[in-house]
Amino acid sequence: MRDFQQPGRSAVFADNGICATSHPLAAKVAVQILEAGGNAMDAAIAGAVLLGICEPQSAGIGGDAFCLFNLAGSDDVHALNASGRAPAGLDAAKLRADGLDHLPISSVHAISLPGAMDGFIRLAKDHGKIGLKAILAPAIHYADAGVPVAPRVAFDYARSGGTLRGAGRTHFMLQDKALSLGQKFRASGQADVLRRVAMDGRAGFYEGEVAQDMVASLNAAGGTHSLDDFANVRSDYTTPISGAYKDIELVEHPPNGQGATAILMLNILKHFDIAGLDPLGTQRAHLEAEAAKLAYDTLNRVVADPDHTARLEHMLSADTAAKLAGLIDPNTALPSSLPSAQAVHKDTVYITVVDKDRMCVSLIYSIFEAFGSGLASDKFGILFHNRAAGFTLEQGHPNEAMGNKRPLHTIIPSMVKRSGKIKMPFGVMGGAYQPCGHARLLTNMQDFGMDVQTAIDAPRCFAEHGGLTVETGYADSVAQALADKGHIVKRATKPIGGAQAIVLRDDGVLEGASDPRKDGIALGY
Repeated sequence: MRDFQQPGRSAVFADNGICATSHPLAAKVAVQILEAGGNAMDAAIAGAVLLGICEPQSAGIGGDAFCLFNLAGSDDVHALNASGRAPAGLDAAKLRADGLDHLPISSVHAISLPGAMDGFIRLAKDHGKIGLKAILAPAIHYADAGVPVAPRVAFDYARSGGTLRGAGRTHFMLQDKALSLGQKFRASGQADVLRRVAMDGRAGFYEGEVAQDMVASLNAAGGTHSLDDFANVRSDYTTPISGAYKDIELVEHPPNGQGATAILMLNILKHFDIAGLDPLGTQRAHLEAEAAKLAYDTLNRVVADPDHTARLEHMLSADTAAKLAGLIDPNTALPSSLPSAQAVHKDTVYITVVDKDRMCVSLIYSIFEAFGSGLASDKFGILFHNRAAGFTLEQGHPNEAMGNKRPLHTIIPSMVKRSGKIKMPFGVMGGAYQPCGHARLLTNMQDFGMDVQTAIDAPRCFAEHGGLTVETGYADSVAQALADKGHIVKRATKPIGGAQAIVLRDDGVLEGASDPRKDGIALGY
């Protein structure tokens, strides 16, 4: 139990349903959908699309999504990959000939096709109850009416609003200035798009005037994108992957996402007595940082488009983890080795919903960088993500940029099972941090007995960009001890990631938690 004399928040307990996400308005709308007879899938999609209006720096209909879910009455986990492919005209050899050794996040060539909308439409049709018109109605209303900018959104606008260019500034700024706390963000063009999707399904987005607006805007910026590229966008049902840690099973989305990295990290950490350490001490932070370096290095060499990921079993094997664990020195830091193919990317939204029939949805949705590419379509103001920056230009690499290929992705929804039963849909935001965040959240709960809200609240650190970034919750003495082990310690200038989770308790009650690093809440009924 938390100390009620200290700042913090309580978990949310409810019988019938809970939504946990990063903005309170989206949580409210999701619960209203449940109360009106929708299921968890309806609620999750409604909340997710609205998050693109509430948090325009982190998500939007020009982005990608991944989803894990079960059907009511079943503990089988299903997966949907709604990440877009590169346009057919993307050619790594030509980009290398032009002098590039990576895809810059600001390049029009870093803009892959938006897959999220196709995924939402497909999930609503296959597994929802109330239909697209009802699902999209809240987002349409708030896109027209506007949503006041919340504190974390204002923080991100101040840091990253300069990314916006051209039509991006027109549609996402106010009189060419970054929006500030309490000012309203309106997106009437996106409302129009969502009305078309509500009426015409995927044709309202991937064909006709909306697609023409996106293609013309991308071509004007030098992109190779075509109407055929947009018409060919399709999401795919996939088979989840999983791994065990103590008495739980961690279920992750398969490549091109990085979920296998979280499983590998936990497999490495199994070789150490994590539970015997101080949860906020030097040694735990050191071992986690070393496991992350090794797991992310493996990710960089293995994970790519599903058709090009050939060594996934190697990455998930106990033998691989044992060999990597043997490289860890408890007293000395390894050289930093994060994936060279990944650009710096931090912004994502996550939503999880559980309904009265215990359908669980774990959905993550992103435009990659803060404000994505910074470019938006001229007429409708659809902000383009820059997920293709996740490709490498290294010739022959499994993740080499190529037309009609999916790039390596950072966003990963997850679920936890115990004894074959789904016990917790959850997700951690924060770009490359996400697998490390999964491992930290679960070890907080499994090794240190933290409840889910405390586990989310606890301080974080992350081995990135040649150093070890440490949140302010770590004592100065711990930071110094980490430096003494050879880590280049950097104090975080912004929160590391965010998280939401819903626990299906053994007594039948739902327990929801949402990260104070974001503006959101868990809300139930």
